[in-house]
Amino acid sequence: MLQVAALYRFTRLPDPRALREPLFAACVANGVKGTLLLAAEGINGTVAGPTEGLAAVLDHIRTLPGCADIAVKYSETATMPFHRMKVRLKREIVTMGEPEIDPLGDVGHYVPPAEWNALIADPGTLVIDTRNDYEVAIGSFANAVDPQTQSFRDFPAWFRANRDAIAPDTRIAMFCTGGIRCEKATAFLKAEGLTDVHHLEGGILKYLETVPPAESLWHGECFVFDERVAVGHGLVPGTHDLCRACRRPVSAADRASPLFVAGESCPACHAVRNAEQRAGYAERHRQVALAQHRGEPHVGARRA
Repeated sequence: MLQVAALYRFTRLPDPRALREPLFAACVANGVKGTLLLAAEGINGTVAGPTEGLAAVLDHIRTLPGCADIAVKYSETATMPFHRMKVRLKREIVTMGEPEIDPLGDVGHYVPPAEWNALIADPGTLVIDTRNDYEVAIGSFANAVDPQTQSFRDFPAWFRANRDAIAPDTRIAMFCTGGIRCEKATAFLKAEGLTDVHHLEGGILKYLETVPPAESLWHGECFVFDERVAVGHGLVPGTHDLCRACRRPVSAADRASPLFVAGESCPACHAVRNAEQRAGYAERHRQVALAQHRGEPHVGARRA
């Protein structure tokens, strides 16, 4: 079995570029793959590898400024869920497009998973899912508001469009996959003048890891951005596959649709892809199958 580690930390990194190569080298040397993002506001990502190798990489990450006690969500997988290792430099470790928002300055109250049920079950709490529409479609908490955003960049515009319907003293609880989007969203709402703002500590992943299914208020599966596609309670892999054209999750019902062609299209993207695009996806799918037949990984073209 391999371990998967999801992590993030908002912290001041004065020179992220200087941190990139040593971090990348530590990952490669220890057989770890995945994606890590570095920015002046911190680090974010998910990586996987053998237990000892992953521990060595996490030890390296804990030497970065402000990361000594970084929280990590662990799960296990039988196969490597990533094709390669990437350490990328970004302007934001989670892109909201609101440069004045500083999660290190003022954020909402952290709510541990053990206390989350009581908070969202209270009829006076407005529960908001800060994830994107395709993520919400396969699972969420009961009665949570779905902003129907296609990108986290859309969240500020959605909130401002609905701002007048939310009283200043409204209690708001927000959540996301691993905690980073809802943490930044609470900083945004605080900047917009709301004060009673809360977010799920560790995100859905920590909730599914620690809250027993019999006590859970979660319905469905949680989309994850790797080859597992989605996970359920206990962070076991779910039932969804991935559309290789639009990268959205496809359910068993989606796969039974005549609009689903493995490697080419699914019901969500068939109408917005032309024949030339679908032919390109089909060729890529063929190359992946050939690589698998040869027992080789297929990671696509490498970019500088």
